[in-house]
Amino acid sequence: MNFESVIIGLASLVIIGLFHPIVIKAEYYFSARIWWVFALAGLGLIFAALFTQGILSYILALLGTTCLWCIVELFHQKKRVEKGWFPKNPKREEKKK
Repeated sequence: MNFESVIIGLASLVIIGLFHPIVIKAEYYFSARIWWVFALAGLGLIFAALFTQGILSYILALLGTTCLWCIVELFHQKKRVEKGWFPKNPKREEKKK
């Protein structure tokens, strides 16, 4: 029996489930300006996946692509906060354009 696909499926469920609140908290505390942290983490994890083998490689690539997707979600979360769907951090001052 091959359990790798089931493990990867469960890992993707857990990773996506964990990153959803991470994006919300990151936008709340740091705003969408923290996107570069997710970009560096994503690219680093994908790069690391190139030099590993087996299921670890798949999970690192999954983590990396999830970090890159978090960049998009950060900006969507910013819009949701502006619409009032999520609370805005009252202690954080936004820069005016």
